[in-house]
Amino acid sequence: MPATASPPITIKLGELELNVTHPDKLLWPDVGITKLTYVRKLAELADSLLPHASGRYLTTIRYPEGIQGISFYQKNIPPNAPAYVPHSENDGIRYIRLDSLPALLWLGSQYALEFHASCERIGEPLPDRWMLDIDPSLEEEPRLMEAVSLVLELLDSLGLSAVPKTSGATGVQIVMPIEPGPTYDELREFGKFVSEYLAASHPKLFTVERLKRNRGTLVYLDYLQFYPGRTLIAAYSPRARPGAPVSAPLTREEVRSNAHPRDFHLLNMPERIRRLGDLIGQHPKQPLGQVLGQVLRMLPRR
Repeated sequence: MPATASPPITIKLGELELNVTHPDKLLWPDVGITKLTYVRKLAELADSLLPHASGRYLTTIRYPEGIQGISFYQKNIPPNAPAYVPHSENDGIRYIRLDSLPALLWLGSQYALEFHASCERIGEPLPDRWMLDIDPSLEEEPRLMEAVSLVLELLDSLGLSAVPKTSGATGVQIVMPIEPGPTYDELREFGKFVSEYLAASHPKLFTVERLKRNRGTLVYLDYLQFYPGRTLIAAYSPRARPGAPVSAPLTREEVRSNAHPRDFHLLNMPERIRRLGDLIGQHPKQPLGQVLGQVLRMLPRR
């Protein structure tokens, strides 16, 4: 006889109730994370995850059968969304707004396993953060944290500081909260300067080659994933990969200690947040606009 499905579990959210159907369904079978466990872990991550998604354009990736099943991207709010899940419309897309704990847990109950957010806030033309993607060509890259250190040292030399965070996959993203002012075009130019300088200074480690087949074993510095409305994996978002990794901001000491992206996952992230807090949220906004003018004046005119 087929196994009987577990009855729904009701979670109280103040005056609201969330019914979690199929609570025993395995979403990350390799580490035993069920749908109910996932929703509960999201509740523990909420205070750190929500500030990086709230008020921003959102893309979720849903996995109705867990990480080993089919998946699909979703930007438009589904017709069955409850009234407490708001939306904002832009360019014909009715974006889900991930602005509250109930909205987050409802999305989790709908098998949204990844949360990707824009670098600008809804209705704002200018971003409030700069990001650089450090993307290894190798699935296992022993020099990853060396690459991160070199990017951070260059920014330090310019009077700027940033927070590295694992992508939750194989790479690391450098996140710099900034005082709004520079445009996306200007920030891509800054990313281009940083990337090309490092590729020239460390040609055996870095590349800016866009075609993956031409990169060899070099670490790709990707400054191009930076446009209005473009969504990138949010800090503290889970990833639909074996081990249930989480996109985790890192301390400088962890970079020096050669941390590995697999070290940070759904099962240990709540305790880490209780110990360290939100490393990006705590980071002061950087005056990148002031530095940008000096850097762009040094670049050759086209």
